[in-house]
Amino acid sequence: MDHEAFRFEYPRVLSIAGSDSSGGAGIQADLKTFAALGCYGMTAITALTAQNTRGVRSIHGVPPRMLREQIDAVIEDIGAHAVKIGMLHAPEIVAVVAEAIDRHGLRKVVLDPVMVATSGAVLTETPAIEALARELFPRADVLTPNLEEAALLVGRPLRAPEDMESAATTLLERGARAVLLKGGHLPGDTVIDLLFTETGEKYRLEAPRIHSANTHGTGCTLSSAIAAYLALGESLPEAVRRARDYVRHALRAGAPVRTGAGSGPLNHGHSPESMRLRFGVQRTEV
Repeated sequence: MDHEAFRFEYPRVLSIAGSDSSGGAGIQADLKTFAALGCYGMTAITALTAQNTRGVRSIHGVPPRMLREQIDAVIEDIGAHAVKIGMLHAPEIVAVVAEAIDRHGLRKVVLDPVMVATSGAVLTETPAIEALARELFPRADVLTPNLEEAALLVGRPLRAPEDMESAATTLLERGARAVLLKGGHLPGDTVIDLLFTETGEKYRLEAPRIHSANTHGTGCTLSSAIAAYLALGESLPEAVRRARDYVRHALRAGAPVRTGAGSGPLNHGHSPESMRLRFGVQRTEV
């Protein structure tokens, strides 16, 4: 019997990133964040890492064809309302992601240029850095580097808020459509983040520093939260504001907890949302 039905959908977010065996960063942090904010998370794994709270022991890259097939399998069947891109360790992996964005018309793309782990381990090959700028800056809605990552991208050290402003401008000149430059590595009791857009909007976001030894995966969590809020329909400035609030609460909730002997994870589940529902497309079922 034929009948027409409105299909409800979950807000769906795809993470294209590396796996963190300790669960604090990478796709594990992304999935926890998506779930905590009421979104349905999916993954396309770029690399496997053997790591814990004290550091990265080894990295095993996923073959480009396997990454392509993961993305195609998810998007062709389920689709995504937003995409978060994390660790892309090699130029051929960057190329696969850029092609997938074009092939599937992916929108609301958050690019977190994960190059250096919290422990200091280098996660990205040097040739991939140039490929990242060339191939993905123009395709992403927002770029979310920390100071160390931004310094690698612009080729100069960043030691003060003034340096952050010039770096954000340089990244826009290199093709980024919007830049959220995170200033958490600067000293002081106030954390300053800058959001610059290609249309000239500039936002200076300040908040008191939350002192915690558990900061592993902070950048992954922030970029994932931005993608989740974009999937939920927020504008970019509002998605950034709400994502920062989520991360700050996760930092504060996780501060007194000991997980491992090094830099532990945030408390992603400090105040979870129920899975959201949204109207999908009308379809005919037989």
